[in-house]
Amino acid sequence: MQQKLTIGMLSKQSAVKVETIRYYERSGLLPIPTRSASGYRYYDGEDVKRLRFIRRGRSLGFGLEEIRSLLQLADQPQQPCHEADQLVQAHLAEVDAKIRDLQAIRNVLEQLAGCQSQTAAHCRLLEALEERVCCSTR
Repeated sequence: MQQKLTIGMLSKQSAVKVETIRYYERSGLLPIPTRSASGYRYYDGEDVKRLRFIRRGRSLGFGLEEIRSLLQLADQPQQPCHEADQLVQAHLAEVDAKIRDLQAIRNVLEQLAGCQSQTAAHCRLLEALEERVCCSTR
């Protein structure tokens, strides 16, 4: 027989906050737990594994709907892996696009850094944000 875990114990073992566990239950990512006569939720080791799976997916940047699809695949291990690979490929493309965007932002910020102006009137960043060119040298 598996050990019954309270929501607090589940939270500690999975490193997922109690409020998040309840949210995952409401959204169907985590099965509705059994309850004691007094209404306490009881979980088991499978719930810990599932929450760790969700948490890891979130840490890799997958959205909840993507994780839902991955959980469905994980629940049916005989299914082919191509759907999971398609999710990975699409997510990788999104990550690459974000990296390009962040690199572009970094390049602009690098150009704005090191302003030697003594006043905000000639601050490079403020000029850029206000889309104005002032008399300060660049």
